[in-house]
Amino acid sequence: MIVNKIKLLVVVAALLAGKFASAQVDLKKLRAKPDTVLVDESKSPVANINQILVPIPKLGLEVNYWKHWTKLGMNANQTAFSDSWSQGGVSSIAVSILANHKSEYTKNKFSYTTELDLQYGKIQNDFLNHDVKTLSKKNLDRMYWDHKVSYKLSPKWSLFASLAFESQFDKGYTYAKDSLGNEYVSGTKSNFFAPARLTESFGFEFIPDKTFSLSFGTGTARQTFVFDKNVDVTLYDIEEGKTMKNLLAFQLRAKLNRDLAKNLNIKSEYLLTADYEKLGDPSHRLDLTLAAKVTKLVQVSLGGVMLYDSDFIDKDRGKTKPELQFSQFLALGLTYSLPQ
Repeated sequence: MIVNKIKLLVVVAALLAGKFASAQVDLKKLRAKPDTVLVDESKSPVANINQILVPIPKLGLEVNYWKHWTKLGMNANQTAFSDSWSQGGVSSIAVSILANHKSEYTKNKFSYTTELDLQYGKIQNDFLNHDVKTLSKKNLDRMYWDHKVSYKLSPKWSLFASLAFESQFDKGYTYAKDSLGNEYVSGTKSNFFAPARLTESFGFEFIPDKTFSLSFGTGTARQTFVFDKNVDVTLYDIEEGKTMKNLLAFQLRAKLNRDLAKNLNIKSEYLLTADYEKLGDPSHRLDLTLAAKVTKLVQVSLGGVMLYDSDFIDKDRGKTKPELQFSQFLALGLTYSLPQ
């Protein structure tokens, strides 16, 4: 009995093994080779789509490496006192015009900057007093044109070369009064190209940000010209009988142009020039202007210039040694700036 059961199990196992082997043979027939194409490409809808080339128009975009800034202004101030005014005072009226333009070209590590600064103003004192004659005098007169090329050595340091010209528009006089108190011109102190200065400088410049720069002009030459024969050339340290003086010097220039608030700006420039023959006695010039915008066109300005030059001695005032010179102004005027 047991033997018969064992025989039955052997027969069943053999049958199952045969069926499994036949199933494996059928599966091998259904297996596809790797390079077999299973989809009929001719029946695919994608094959019937035609390629279309869409033209892309040229936009004509160009990079502008130039930047320009222009500022035009006119300031006026006036005071008046009647003859009966018990506290004293001098009536005066003053008008000045200003123009400033700056252009900057920057491409890669190279940059070029040019700046033109023009200022002129006149004042008339005691204009209501008809008993004596008073003359109008200039209280502002400057012509300045600067050019500079530079090449970046690092993010904050550059190599630069510059050329600057400085003079004035109008004659500057010395004045005297006669026995009646009337003013008259007693001499000519300055004029256009009397003096005029041409300065060439070469050196290194440190620019930590867009609002401040410090330049070291290790090789600087400055020529001073006086072409008006009525101007005393010795006032500007030029030998009598000559019209020009050449100077080799070291020059340090610091510039600041920063917004202290939304409508408040400070602009300052300090210039030190030291003759290599007398490094211990340099000349100094400091220009400072604080400007506040009242409206888009109306602006209040407070500023001044401080100057010390050992080569300048005011002999007309009986001086025998140089003095500290300064001028100051407070003005309300119209200012138009581009770009807005």
